[in-house]
Amino acid sequence: MKKNLESDFVKKMIYDELVEIVGAENVSVSEADKICYSRDAWPKVLMWIDLAKKLPLPDYIVHVENKEQVSRILKLANIRKIPVIPFAGGAGACGQVVPIYGGIILDVKKMDKILRIDEVSATVTAQPGIIGEDLERELNKRGFTMGHFPASQYTSCLGGFVACRSAGSLSSKYGKIEDMVISMEVVLPNGEIIRTKTTPRTSTGPNLNQLFLGSEGTLGVITEVTLRLHPLPEERRFKAFIMKDLKTGLETVRQIFRKGLRPAVIRLYDELDTVFTLKGKLQIPPGACYLILAFDGEREMVDFEDKQTTKICLKNEGKEVEKELAEYWWNHRYDMYFPHPDRTKMGLVADTIDVVTTWDKLEDLYYGVKKAITDRHPNVFIMSHFSHFYPEGGSIYIIFAYQEPDREKALQMYTEIWNDGLEACHKIGASVAHHHGVGLLRAKWMRKEYGEEGFRVLQAIKRALDPNNIMNPGKMGFE
Repeated sequence: MKKNLESDFVKKMIYDELVEIVGAENVSVSEADKICYSRDAWPKVLMWIDLAKKLPLPDYIVHVENKEQVSRILKLANIRKIPVIPFAGGAGACGQVVPIYGGIILDVKKMDKILRIDEVSATVTAQPGIIGEDLERELNKRGFTMGHFPASQYTSCLGGFVACRSAGSLSSKYGKIEDMVISMEVVLPNGEIIRTKTTPRTSTGPNLNQLFLGSEGTLGVITEVTLRLHPLPEERRFKAFIMKDLKTGLETVRQIFRKGLRPAVIRLYDELDTVFTLKGKLQIPPGACYLILAFDGEREMVDFEDKQTTKICLKNEGKEVEKELAEYWWNHRYDMYFPHPDRTKMGLVADTIDVVTTWDKLEDLYYGVKKAITDRHPNVFIMSHFSHFYPEGGSIYIIFAYQEPDREKALQMYTEIWNDGLEACHKIGASVAHHHGVGLLRAKWMRKEYGEEGFRVLQAIKRALDPNNIMNPGKMGFE
């Protein structure tokens, strides 16, 4: 796609039209703002910056305050054939907001209101720009929780959660964000506004919520979301175990789910991640793996789940250790988002690959991705943990790190590691993304993920809703 901004005259005319919609204070064309809004938390963008590569910049940053403004801007962009990239917290990890064709960055952070809390039905309706932690704290005051705690809780927004199908630390009990969404309001690329019905379940055909969930701004702009809530738990109790090896740890978790138990937290660390996490806190036998559990709810329910789950862990030769170790993880789970030195300046590159599959393939996925990466780059450090489980399987959080002072070589290695890892994932039959989304990073894998026939269906939907391809073009594999 080519942005339709042929001359300074056209740029000024479009600027004036945007100002007329949202006011001069809500439109920026400053170079500093363009640079700030040209990236998210994708490590590859940081590497481009480190190499002094020219980043693609937007032409305008527009701060919207309501759905009517969003509608008018999309109508304008659709007529002018200008790209529009919705932007919330900017905490994505896959290049979802990088404006590769320029255009308008549509910042929704001023749309940050809780519109209503229905205490009888246990639902909340909120705008997309509200920060996750702000929403959770307001709900806690009313005795509710969303149960959604991603690592970026303090820096990411509701709109981003929904647009990227995010997951939080308590997903084993409360689910991912798609399990929480009941209805939503979306502005389509032509400016029309649609709203799905707020109802627990329906049999009236395909579910439009699921169409826009995970669409990463390629099909429209989410302007309102209604989500189901849960009572704030009376107790949250932590337990910790050392399992003799990864295979036993995975089988233990599978048995927990098979019994119908749903701990709020289940985190299983592989041998290296166990050593990394517990170094200096505990003596770890060779090959052992660390298992964290937490239980949410009324005390009687917590007692029951704790007792039954502990029985399964002990039956599988798990050794119970101090619960304070698990509590320490919970209390420090956001530390990685505190200020830290620029690792790229030290030649250190690190990232995470989130993949997911069924129980029968889970262990093969773990070893297969590791092998694919280290076959080409044997010096890459890899450790993993499993932190989102379901009755049918689970996801793996594969953390890789390497040191390469030559920055061009470091960038090449980064690309090769991702390609090798995801190719192995695809061959095993797993999904190449669990909760970080697609963006630019995984765009070329979408055809393999869906198959040619399936992906053609997605492209047909995209063309039908967005014939001028103005919505976040170039992302998710859409041409």
